[in-house]
Amino acid sequence: MLYHFLVPLADEHIVFNLFRYITFRAAGAMSTALVVSFLLGPRVIAWLRALRVGQVVRQEGPADHLIKAGTPTMGGVLILIATAVSTVLWADVTSWNVIIVLVVLLWTGTLGFLDDYLKVVRKRTEGLVAKYKLVGQGMIGFLVALALLLLPVSTNPTWTTVPFFAGWHVAFLPLAFVPWVMLVLAGSSNAVNLSDGLDGLAAGLSAIAAATFGVFAYLIGRVDTSGYLGLLYLPGAGEVAIFCVALAGAALGFLWFNAHPAEVFMGDTGSLALGGAIGAVAILLKMEFLLIAVGGVFVIEAASVILQVGYFKYTARRHGVGKRFFEMAPLHHHFEQKGWAESKVIIRFWILGVLCSLIAFSTLKIR
Repeated sequence: MLYHFLVPLADEHIVFNLFRYITFRAAGAMSTALVVSFLLGPRVIAWLRALRVGQVVRQEGPADHLIKAGTPTMGGVLILIATAVSTVLWADVTSWNVIIVLVVLLWTGTLGFLDDYLKVVRKRTEGLVAKYKLVGQGMIGFLVALALLLLPVSTNPTWTTVPFFAGWHVAFLPLAFVPWVMLVLAGSSNAVNLSDGLDGLAAGLSAIAAATFGVFAYLIGRVDTSGYLGLLYLPGAGEVAIFCVALAGAALGFLWFNAHPAEVFMGDTGSLALGGAIGAVAILLKMEFLLIAVGGVFVIEAASVILQVGYFKYTARRHGVGKRFFEMAPLHHHFEQKGWAESKVIIRFWILGVLCSLIAFSTLKIR
């Protein structure tokens, strides 16, 4: 809103010209998200405690996690509020890119909220049935794909770029583009969800991934930098950068309260929303393949669950007794079972997240 209200005043005073610049508004968005998180955090936690929406800890999980039972969950609403407020305040809200990422954030956040509500309020251990969750994720993926086809934000709406190769791209047929978008959104959303098992793990990794995509969005949205780096120029991508840093700021603000030992958990409300939003950003920037590098830790976490389940079923069929490939899945629990302290697992996974970000940035020159 500030962009629409204050930029026209640039002719009256030069200070308002600042609001034309993506960098200035991005800094404002990230700062606003942090401040909103800091101010609302204690109130949200108190509200969740009053509602008695405590975390339900799985009996088959690590034994030392049982002490976390009762810790307020559904704290992801704080991330949704902080991101939405700061984005609306600092970004161009008429941008189709901004509208899409906000809708995906709120849609997947609502799915997560329903899942959390069924678990902690209605006491349904399984929460929202997996197939219904996938249907909800598939629906928003279908709507995003349809929107990009009918109201394209670029001249080549079904293209996606290939990392490390300047000028290379994959051009999907419209009928293939729709399931592709559905797959990316659902995969990204669920991968972050699976990584949300330790205090601050998903929040920290999401902040790193969102900030990384924020830099890419800024570079892609400029004619000069995109041309120099051999990137596909996408007009309006700069507004996505504002959303990305707002998301990163909200995740960091939430981490203030979610750091070990956590005062609040984000629940599926936050993890599904974070993953969905990051996936939507990758789609809008035509960097779906780069998402594998940026979210490398998320990919490994999801792969560990798939491998564990697949190996258990295979050995059960072959030998009559199912065997585990890891001590426990997702992978962060495997290392806990190996004797690593929770804080050590979290920090080391964050370091790996930074490494994944650096690998993604290396694609800017290795082309």
